[in-house]
Formats: sequence, structure tokens, C-alpha cells
Amino acid sequence: SASGRTPYVIEAMKYANSLNAATISVTCNPESPMMHVAAIGICAVVGAECITGSTRMKSGTAQKLILNMLSTASMIRLGKTYENLMVDVNATNQKLKARATRIVMQATDCSEEQADTALQAANNRAKLAILMILTGQSATEAEAQLADNGGFLRRAVQSHS
Repeated sequence: SASGRTPYVIEAMKYANSLNAATISVTCNPESPMMHVAAIGICAVVGAECITGSTRMKSGTAQKLILNMLSTASMIRLGKTYENLMVDVNATNQKLKARATRIVMQATDCSEEQADTALQAANNRAKLAILMILTGQSATEAEAQLADNGGFLRRAVQSHS
């Protein structure tokens, strides 16, 4: 909530608090009720909007950037990335298959043909295909290696060495 005083958001946060759920507010008003209700308050003080009431400008942009940072950090902590690549891609359509091929090529410095072959053996899972190429393991071996390392590709690669 840009203002930090949207009633239904505050009530939802109060209910979440009553369930001992984690609550985080993202607002642009440091004195807002949300900042006091949430367990964690994030406030982007952006100042007044150029057009009063149009929170899609400075406030909306600032909040979007904050949410992008939080989701990116979450993906890193969950092991969805390798170096600067989003590798936990399950290629279910042509667009995602092309993306997965590029990701595998970039992560392993292999040819497009090698990437496609590994992706096919990995059932279109980029993370698994990357591990297969980097370690020379079969899909079954690489899958076990990933599982042994909590799904983290970097750990799986390092533990293979």
C-alpha cells in the first residue's frame, strides 16, 4: 500500500499476525499504520507524487523495485540461480525451451546441439542439463547429486569435483 493505511490490507496483516505468520509491509509512508502492524516494515520515502493521488508513478515504481529485489533474493536463497542465471527453468513451451537452451549454453560454454541433447535427456530441466554437462553425469546421477545438495546447482557442481 503506497499510503500504508489501506484498511483491508491492515486487517489482513492483523489476521496474519494472529496466526503467527510473518508479515512485511511495503509502503511509502514511514508514519503509516502498516509500518506498526507488520513485523517487518519496508518504507521507500519517495516524496509527493507529481500528480496527487497517482501512486503508480514514484510510489508504484519504488514498490515494484523493492518487490523485485525481494523476489530475486528469494530465488537466490532457494537455489533457483547459478552464477547470474535463473537456472530452475522447466521448459514447457517453445519460448521457454529456447531460453533454457541459451541458459545451458551460457552456463556450460557448450554448443547449441550439446545443450539441446542434454535438455532432452533432462526432460527440459535446465538446472539438471547444466549439471550433466559440467560433471559428465547421466540424468539419473545428476538428479541424485542435486537432491543430495538440496537442489543447489553450485553445491552439486562443487561436491562432484
